[in-house]
Amino acid sequence: MHFTDQRLDNGVNRTTPPHRHRRQGGFTLLEILVVIAILGLLIGLVAPAALRQLGFARGSIAKQSIERLGAVLDLYKLDVGSYPTTDQGLQALAQRPQGLTVWNGPYLKGDTVPLDPWSRPYTYRSPSNRTGHDYDLCSRGPNGPQGTADDTICNP
Repeated sequence: MHFTDQRLDNGVNRTTPPHRHRRQGGFTLLEILVVIAILGLLIGLVAPAALRQLGFARGSIAKQSIERLGAVLDLYKLDVGSYPTTDQGLQALAQRPQGLTVWNGPYLKGDTVPLDPWSRPYTYRSPSNRTGHDYDLCSRGPNGPQGTADDTICNP
């Protein structure tokens, strides 16, 4: 067996057999397929749970937004003496309704009413159809107009 001398950068000689070649770095096709399969399983298990959490978070944001808008409606009532009518809607919080002499608005930042977490307008009705409520302020939830009453999120 013949060995060849190779000099390393630090000046040390090393002998290697001439028939041995360095193995090329990289991954085999099997290793890549195993990694892809593992990633697919993880995504399949984690993604549905993450999407469920996102849905719960939007519902929570809708409830909080309705409570904040309810507080703004209470300020409006203190100034004007009544809640906006259904015809005036929530836009009365951003722009003075015609015929009002006392209005200390705008009660919202900007000149538009915020949308619910699903990018749809809140529904507002005054007086309320529900007993014990002065007004109805609702989000139709994730399914919008096609949703059921269970999907609707309203002021407490």
